Amino acid sequence: MIFYIYILFSESSGIYYVGYTTDVSRRFLQHNEFSETSFTSKHRPWKLMAAFEVPGNESDAMKIERFIKKQKSSKFIRKIIDANTELTGVLAQLVRVPIVRD
Repeated sequence: MIFYIYILFSESSGIYYVGYTTDVSRRFLQHNEFSETSFTSKHRPWKLMAAFEVPGNESDAMKIERFIKKQKSSKFIRKIIDANTELTGVLAQLVRVPIVRD
């Protein structure tokens, strides 16, 4: 099974959200459309800013997601999103997935 790290941005709140999944399109729709009360439901609409394939298993995806979230830095996340940034260290294994933006 292939896992992905994805990064969303809420223009209305000015915040980023990082998650992992096996289906980026499905998760993106869930964040924007499901009526349940959750963190992401309070900051809609979300824009998909980046997605990365994670070589390995779910545990690897969870570790990378946790690493990014622990940085607690919008500047760090913007750097990851930038296609010109060479990912190093823990993030070097990620493979950028082309996404279609609106």
